Amino acid sequence: MYNPQLETFICVVESGSFNKAAEKLYISPPAVIKQVNLLESSLGLTLFVRSHRGLSLTEAGKSLYQDAKYIIQYCRDSVVRAKNAMLESEGTIRIGTSPMTPAQILVELWPRIQKYCPNIKFQLVPFENTPENAREILRNLGQNIDVVAGIFDETMLNLRQCKGLEISREPICCAVSIHHRLAKKEKLTIEDLYGENLLLMRRNWSHYVDMLRDDLWQNHPQIHIVDFEFYNVEIFNQCENSDDVLMAVGNWRYVHPLLKILPVEWDYTIPFGLLHSAEPSPAVKQFLDAVEKTWNQEEKE
Repeated sequence: MYNPQLETFICVVESGSFNKAAEKLYISPPAVIKQVNLLESSLGLTLFVRSHRGLSLTEAGKSLYQDAKYIIQYCRDSVVRAKNAMLESEGTIRIGTSPMTPAQILVELWPRIQKYCPNIKFQLVPFENTPENAREILRNLGQNIDVVAGIFDETMLNLRQCKGLEISREPICCAVSIHHRLAKKEKLTIEDLYGENLLLMRRNWSHYVDMLRDDLWQNHPQIHIVDFEFYNVEIFNQCENSDDVLMAVGNWRYVHPLLKILPVEWDYTIPFGLLHSAEPSPAVKQFLDAVEKTWNQEEKE
C-alpha cells in the first residue's frame, strides 16, 4: 500500500541514529542504512546530513517526516475502510468510541435494540480524540465509522457536515478534582462557583454553552470564565492539576478517575445523541430507528 522504507525513515528520525533504529526494528544497522539510501535514491532527495556528530534532517527530510506519518496512517485507514466495507454488507454498525464519546449507553441498550433489528451487529472502533480526528471522522461518517455518541447542536452538525439523532437532553454539570473543596458536595449552586475559574469551551462551539456563558457574564461576574479550544483528556488533566472547574456532562464520569462530576442548580442542558452521516446507509437507518424506539420505550418505563 505504501513504501515500507518510510517506516524505517520515521524510526531513524525518532531514534536519532541508525543503530538505535535497528534495535527497534530488529534488523541490522547496515539494513537500516540500505533502506534509507534506497528511499533517498527512489525519491531523488537527500533526507539526512551525516557527520561525525550524528544525523540531522535536511529541509527535505523535515518536510517528508511531517507528511510520512499521515501517509502511513492514511494507507492503514484505507485497509480498515476496505474491511469495514465488507462488514457493512453483513449489516455491521461501526460505533466510534473515545473518552469523550463513550459508547456505554449503546452497549447497555443493545439487547433491546436488537429486538427491532435482530440481524444487525455492532463493532466498536476506538479513536484518539484530537481536533484533527474529530474533524475528519465526523465529516466522513459512514466510511470507517458509522455513528458516534456525544453531545452536539445544530452549529456543530452544520460545521461537521453530519446529522444527529437526539435521544436526550443532558444537564450541564461541573467537574472538579476529588481534592477540590466543592468535591464534598453532591450538588452545586451557582454561588458555589463564585471565585472559581470555570473552564468553558470557546464561544460559537455550542449555542447552549454560549447561553450559559452569557448568563454567567451578565448575572454572576464573580465566576471567572476561562475559554479552551477542545475537549480531550488533556483538559480533564488540566482541571485536576489546576484545581479549576470544568463544564462537563454526566456521561463523562469515567473519563478521569480523580475528577468528580456534580450537577448544578441551573436549567442548562445540551443535546446528547448519535452523530451519523447526512445520508446513512439502509443498515444505519434501521439501527437509528431501533435506537429511537428503544429510547422512547425506556422513557415511558
